[in-house]
Amino acid sequence: MFKHLLITRFNLRNSNWTTDKKNVEVLTEQWHENRFKIFRDFCFSSVAAQTNTNFEWLVYFDVTTPDKFKRLIAELDLELDCFKPIFVDGMNLFVPSIKSHIASLNEPYLITSRIDNDDCLSKHYIEEVQKRFDAQDFMAIDFVDGYTLQIQPEFKLGKRLDQFNPFISLIEKNDDPKSVWSIRHSHWKRESKITQVRDIRIWASVIHAENKINGFGGYGHVDADAFFKDFKCDPSIEADIKAKAIPVTEWRGLSLKNIRRSYWNFYFKSFKKKIGVYKIK
Repeated sequence: MFKHLLITRFNLRNSNWTTDKKNVEVLTEQWHENRFKIFRDFCFSSVAAQTNTNFEWLVYFDVTTPDKFKRLIAELDLELDCFKPIFVDGMNLFVPSIKSHIASLNEPYLITSRIDNDDCLSKHYIEEVQKRFDAQDFMAIDFVDGYTLQIQPEFKLGKRLDQFNPFISLIEKNDDPKSVWSIRHSHWKRESKITQVRDIRIWASVIHAENKINGFGGYGHVDADAFFKDFKCDPSIEADIKAKAIPVTEWRGLSLKNIRRSYWNFYFKSFKKKIGVYKIK
């Protein structure tokens, strides 16, 4: 009935992305070392743990990826059946390559979901997305509630409220399909055919030193044992986080600030969408 593709871009060269938020050069050997560790510890481990395995994971790497890391990619390919590495020549070929891939699919419907290479999914993510499939011709699915985990310079774990986030999925009829990557995730606010799901936390943004934009926007108490039952990470990093994560009682002021900001942004965006401030398709 449908084909489900989880899609990630990894290290594609982009003239608009040359430094991180600290103005440190990206795509160096050190950047690759750091990013592959985060990818393996969080993203790869969480995708490998999915309860529903009826999906393919397309991960896009640049053709200029150093041989050292191409060998690591080949090892990951052998480790996980759904993992499908694809090499393209820069960011400009990312979306065209997706379109080329889905053009070969014969299923009547397509689900495309996105995850960044440094983020993490609940083991129920694929399952929860597919529960929303009802042979829709075109419908974006936005799970608004999630978590955020800061891993540098110290560990913090909090809840997150973020609509039109980087974990959106798109269900569409396989008739010249667009894919979820056809527009930036924040631009889904302009789409009328979008379903927002509340109070199901199936994603976690991971905040680290090399983020381009993201900062820690977490709030509230999160039980780490309960969190790691659903979000499967490398066992050593999981143990480290459980032992060293700073309790919310020590960053209560930041928590209150983040929860106010999160709910203000949520209701303000919802209001603007309702009154037509955003150009609705």
